Amino acid sequence: MKYKSQKVALAYFYCAMALFAIQVLGGLIAGWIYVSPNFLSEILPFNIIRMIHTNALIVWLLLGFFGAAYFLVPEESERELYSTKLAYIQLAIFMVGTLGAVGSYLVGIHEGREFLEQPLWVKFGILVGAVIFLINISLTVLAGRKTAITNVLLMGLWLLSLLWVFAFINPDNLSLDKMYWWFVVHLWVEATWELVMASILAFLFLKLTGVDREVVEKWLYVIVATALFSGILGTGHHFYWIGLPGYWQWIGSIFSTFEVIPFFLMMSFAFVMVWKGRRNHPNKAALLWSLGSSTVAFFGAGVWGFLHTLHGVNFYSHGTQITAAHGHLSFFGAYVALNLAVFTYAMPILRNRAPYNQVLNMASFWLMTGGMAFMTFVLTFAGTIQTHMQRVVGDYFMDVQESLSIFYLMRFGAGIAVVLGALVYIYSITVVHKREIVTPGSATPVSGE
Repeated sequence: MKYKSQKVALAYFYCAMALFAIQVLGGLIAGWIYVSPNFLSEILPFNIIRMIHTNALIVWLLLGFFGAAYFLVPEESERELYSTKLAYIQLAIFMVGTLGAVGSYLVGIHEGREFLEQPLWVKFGILVGAVIFLINISLTVLAGRKTAITNVLLMGLWLLSLLWVFAFINPDNLSLDKMYWWFVVHLWVEATWELVMASILAFLFLKLTGVDREVVEKWLYVIVATALFSGILGTGHHFYWIGLPGYWQWIGSIFSTFEVIPFFLMMSFAFVMVWKGRRNHPNKAALLWSLGSSTVAFFGAGVWGFLHTLHGVNFYSHGTQITAAHGHLSFFGAYVALNLAVFTYAMPILRNRAPYNQVLNMASFWLMTGGMAFMTFVLTFAGTIQTHMQRVVGDYFMDVQESLSIFYLMRFGAGIAVVLGALVYIYSITVVHKREIVTPGSATPVSGE
């Protein structure tokens, strides 16, 4: 570590990985309920398991982002964090809020809005934690060196936190309720989180490839411009069928099509940086996760998102298993793999060791990515059949679900692969055996042109 205060990130990463384990195990249980609908129905109903699965996902990704910011901002700003004490207080607030939310769900206390089920006191806790984070990180950046990476990261994190205010707005009118709801859900994952993703990827490739900062910054600004241009009005693809004016069908269709561009640029950026790279960095696992994140994000968020974003198609496919296929692959590529890339790069540095357990780490990448890819294909086929049987032929919903049981069984098998991969990853990143440490290879510089 170059700065002592970077050590704060270690606690965030450990907490994030604990919630990651809970999230994937919750997903596995939910997947089995699709196969055997009465499983745990009396003790732990499906809606509660799904809340734990999705909420744990959101919180651990946020903790990963916060930890990544606390790790990279001191290096970029060339100074210590403003306050490590504030960072630990923020982490405590988030963990207490998370445990409180889970406890509330288990006894049936929740607000019922998908992804925003947290009780009001938990929402306020998240807001307080976000404000503490913004004060801490902003004062660090303002007092130090300013770079494109910190500028974009701060913009993404500020917008992310400000949009959380819409989580408190719950009007009686259902159309307005869903509109404000999407201001959080869509404008997080398809606008502000993309800025965070782009800045973290830029930092990783700067360190892993040795490409000139000017090259990285030019790519970064282009990616950010296209992400905001497409992502903000791209929210319209969620406004098709919630009672908003019909013009959103055209706005949503057009700008959603453009949303493919920033993800394609991020994938291109990743491979161009490696191609131009002049550094033989010893942490090959971090490079694999970084390349994998940008590639899977392009297919999950870009290609699979485009498959059903045009309103003429969405009229039939909306809310089917095609949506689930897109959601799983895009979240895994864009944000799960990104966080795992940061953990893989930062943990050896935070623990003052050479990159370790890389074979296990890379095995976990292929296990998780392969499982998620298979799950996506299975759900895509299931969704296509569901769309035809339910929306075109007009068969009853439950009859169609019964016909899809073979696909749900295959999805559960894919889920087992993902869970095993996640557990292997957590083991590889937390447990160190000296004989498994990989020592740096000899550098073989090549031209950056």
